Amino acid sequence: EDPDVILVGEMRDRETIQLALSAAETGHLVLATLHTSGAPNTINRIIDVFPPEQQAQVRSQLSQSILMAMTQRLFKRASGAGRVAAFEIMVANPAVRNLIRDNKVFQIMSIMQTARGDGMKTMEASIEELIASGQITPESV
Repeated sequence: EDPDVILVGEMRDRETIQLALSAAETGHLVLATLHTSGAPNTINRIIDVFPPEQQAQVRSQLSQSILMAMTQRLFKRASGAGRVAAFEIMVANPAVRNLIRDNKVFQIMSIMQTARGDGMKTMEASIEELIASGQITPESV
């Protein structure tokens, strides 16, 4: 079979990440989960799993194939009934792609803060919106 979309559960090891990158490079939409504390940290986790001599190539691959990275955190609802998600969204626009390729991932957060028009959102902004709308309380953060 030749799938259009590939879903990878947890990308836990180098082999899985390499296979996901290869699939993305050949035009497949790859959806994957990775436990990290933020979208830029996801980029670092993917790159850091490779030995130093391969990291420049992986940065190049990733910068060309990534579409977005999203982080989710769950918070107790102000009503006490259930939880609500806050999201951090990093869209791979040209600036983000360049930062990944050039090993300047630490600068991605500043792009995210100024590129809301591209669909980006920081976790801080998402949490502030949930507090302002009364869905969560500051104490639950």
